[in-house]
Amino acid sequence: MKKVFIYLKPYRVRMLFGFIIKVLGTFMDLGLPWVLAFIIDDVIPHQKISLIVWWGLAMVILSIGARTFNIIANRMASKVASDTVESLRHDLFQKILSLSGKQVDYFTIPSLESRMTSDTYNIHSMIAIMQRMGVRAPIILLGGIIITSTLEPVLTLVLIGIFPFLAITVIYISKKGIPLYTGLQETIDRMVRVVRENITGIRVIKSLSKTEHEKERFANINTEVVDRELKAGRTMSLTNPIMNLLLNIGLTLIVVVGAYRVNAGASEPGKIVAFLSYFTIMLHAVMAIRRIFVVYSKASASASRIADILDTQEDLPEFLMSELENKSGLKDVSDLKDKSGLKDASDLKDRSGLKDASDLKDKSGLKDDIILKQNIPETIHWDHIVFDRVSFSYTEEECLTDIDFKIKRGESLGIIGSTGSGKTTLINLLLRFYDVTQGRILVNGQDVRTYNKQELRRKFGVVFQNDVLFMDTIMENICLGRDLNKEQVESAGEHAQAAPFINELEDRYDFKLAIKGSNLSGGQKQRLLIARALAGKPEILILDDSSSALDYKTDSMLRKAIRDNYSNTTSIIIAQRISSVMKLDHILVLEDGKMAGYGKHEDLLENCQVYQEIYQSQLMT
Repeated sequence: MKKVFIYLKPYRVRMLFGFIIKVLGTFMDLGLPWVLAFIIDDVIPHQKISLIVWWGLAMVILSIGARTFNIIANRMASKVASDTVESLRHDLFQKILSLSGKQVDYFTIPSLESRMTSDTYNIHSMIAIMQRMGVRAPIILLGGIIITSTLEPVLTLVLIGIFPFLAITVIYISKKGIPLYTGLQETIDRMVRVVRENITGIRVIKSLSKTEHEKERFANINTEVVDRELKAGRTMSLTNPIMNLLLNIGLTLIVVVGAYRVNAGASEPGKIVAFLSYFTIMLHAVMAIRRIFVVYSKASASASRIADILDTQEDLPEFLMSELENKSGLKDVSDLKDKSGLKDASDLKDRSGLKDASDLKDKSGLKDDIILKQNIPETIHWDHIVFDRVSFSYTEEECLTDIDFKIKRGESLGIIGSTGSGKTTLINLLLRFYDVTQGRILVNGQDVRTYNKQELRRKFGVVFQNDVLFMDTIMENICLGRDLNKEQVESAGEHAQAAPFINELEDRYDFKLAIKGSNLSGGQKQRLLIARALAGKPEILILDDSSSALDYKTDSMLRKAIRDNYSNTTSIIIAQRISSVMKLDHILVLEDGKMAGYGKHEDLLENCQVYQEIYQSQLMT
């Protein structure tokens, strides 16, 4: 909960002002029974109508003032709660966006969604109720005890004797409730996952007549949620009957003792009436405290879940090249020569404008000719993308093993292989959604782990499998918040072969898409996604199975447009069709996370059995 309270600091002045107003309103409420007792015991016996009217007017003023101040304070409390949770939600969303692929896998998307929604709502409720009832209820209790002690000390002792039992009840049951609400939220996470899966795959479910099966699956998780809600609710609701029992016992004792004291002449009727009024007010305050503990129990569980996200440490830090010295694989200047594509020392001098090895060290930041820094002169030619003996595992079992290849700027690479062979994982590593387990990946001669992640990813234009279109115009879906002009967007649409169908739409680029682009065909959606990737003129273009819905003619025209208009862009094409990759500069064949082959189409037909089998199954039938 400490993590949440930090977000209240900017609103301390507003909270203090609201606190003062709430206190004033509460004191006015506390003054009403005292005035009533005074009227009964001291004003009415004098039988002066004017005094009765004036004191009656005082009660009206106190009542109106109490209501007015309480309304103002409650509205201020709601404003503080809303603004606080807005800031919390903003930081939580920002943190979620910064999570690595591994961390998202750990928390799961449904759990992240429920933390952003139901958990932040629980925090909002807690902050609001703490400012309203959390201020009012303790003042009512403390002020009530002080005032009643001046009216009837004996009856006040009876009242005070009940409070320790009430406190023990609330604290004990609340401690039991917090873990139950934590478990409830985890179950809600699973229910959200089931709902999300069903909504996403509703067409598949209907087409396979699995509606009843999914109803049963949802019913099971829904029943579990209800059971946990009931268990948590029953536990927390125990406070209500126990507290009512204790308070009714106290009320009975107060009535009996009060009647005895009035009968004995030790007290006055007005004081007893006032005391009963205070008892009623204090009863409501105790009920409010019970509700506070219920809300706090929920919020405490939610705050813990939110803090888990906010406290998650960066697991993809930016390294200095010196920190990666042992991983760099550079031993000396000759190794630099081999990995940079230079032929000899004179070629190094000619291309870089350097005079000698010491000049190389001075200008490039190499220390003792070993550590490669980021400021190597751009005139030295580097391979654009290098996978240097890369291995990776999501769990203990490796899903990529010893991947080793390089691509020069402007070249194209096709990646082909069976489902689960590691094609998309390879791209995830290049974009640094995950870090390699072994080896390294270089972009422009620089380890991706030394890049600022935003700087690295700005180099890419990417279309993923099952990529997303937003409920916005075609123009905004292609721009996606980037500073692109109309000509750039329309040019990308032409090159992605999307212009023909866009121009047929009534509003063209201002046409509004439905959620996930559901008012477009599969091929149209893929062409818009490709246009989005091309619009920023990326250094590196990645198309992950993004032409599967395109016919052969459109696919061929797309590949030709990319070759003709993006000749300086390095392209990586993941595809199921050999026809989509056979004319590329390099083809990587993956099988079970290993390199089954690497080379040109003709070479692979001669030397790679896996490629031969794919070729024969697709083009020889």
